[in-house]
Amino acid sequence: MGGKENKKLFALVGRNISYSFSKGYFTKKFEDLKLEENEYVNFDIQSIKELPKKIKENKNNLKGMNVTIPYKLEVFNYLDKIDKKALKVGAVNTIRISKKGKLKGFNTDVYGFKKSLKPLLEKHHKKALILGTGGASKAVAYVLEELGIKYKFVSRSPEGKKEISYNDLSKGIIEAYQIIVNCTPLGTYPNIDDCPNIPYENVTSKHLLYDLIYNPSETTFLKKGKEKGAIIKNGLEMLEQQAEKAWRIWNK
Repeated sequence: MGGKENKKLFALVGRNISYSFSKGYFTKKFEDLKLEENEYVNFDIQSIKELPKKIKENKNNLKGMNVTIPYKLEVFNYLDKIDKKALKVGAVNTIRISKKGKLKGFNTDVYGFKKSLKPLLEKHHKKALILGTGGASKAVAYVLEELGIKYKFVSRSPEGKKEISYNDLSKGIIEAYQIIVNCTPLGTYPNIDDCPNIPYENVTSKHLLYDLIYNPSETTFLKKGKEKGAIIKNGLEMLEQQAEKAWRIWNK
């Protein structure tokens, strides 16, 4: 094992992230690639204001960071540069640190979602409902736009033209919008019986239900879709793809 000065540190920035996917994924990746000088840790902070201190404490070794809920937007104020795509999405989930200590933000959720969604799309998939309006939903919307799929956000307190409320989800809307993407945390372990409040009885085999949650691998949202014959997909591949993209960015 090399000395401390050779250590390359990568970190996940978030709040209450002990369960995090990233740490497990990269720790295994470093073992598989025999990168013994690489280490992945969690920066579990209660406020984004604590970030500069964390960076300062690790400044000689820190090479890159992932960012998760709830800091994908708040982190903008702490970056020196932001990639065009991340700026357009309005969320950063990957940060590369230059040799001079400059921080540049990227969004790899876009890549991960697109890569995992595209193989499932069929000709009739022309409209999508995005459940939730947080950071991840912005990346989802960006991808749908790129693919020429019209979408609406579904929110508990809708604002503006692009958003509708859960109460607006009529039979007609569910029939017209044949992609439904869950970007809410509803149904995540341990609360696995929870699910977004949509009229599942109107879901058909023409639908594609995609859940950003990966734990459990089949949420109640997905189960209910599967019962109706819909195509279903969880968020694991999206996470793996966005992690691989982050790895490429850090090693550029």
